[in-house]
Amino acid sequence: QVQLVESGGGLVQAGGSLRLSCAASGRTFSTYRMGWFRQAPGKEREFVASINWSGSSTTYADSVKGRFTISRDNAKNTLYLQMNSLKPGDTAVYYCAAHLVGPDTSAAASYGYWGQGTQVTVSS
Repeated sequence: QVQLVESGGGLVQAGGSLRLSCAASGRTFSTYRMGWFRQAPGKEREFVASINWSGSSTTYADSVKGRFTISRDNAKNTLYLQMNSLKPGDTAVYYCAAHLVGPDTSAAASYGYWGQGTQVTVSS
């Protein structure tokens, strides 16, 4: 089992940057594909990005491609999300999670061990 704790959220102006971290406890972090999701008020949780166990393969939602970068440091048991050129539409609670089942690595239902989330607010 893996316990996940997100950090790094905050308030930033449009065009600014933030770096989110997701600290994992447990010895199996490095074996999981990991993902970032976000949920805005009144909306469903949506996929942002995922990364395979070694960091050699990443996928992104079209809405963040070219602006966000997912990475991981298995030695530190930490997942990252570098967010640049932020827009008000990026405002949401951001969650990290481990991919557990199924071929669809962009489906929230395929993930588990969710963290508590970190709030990102982008002002215009």
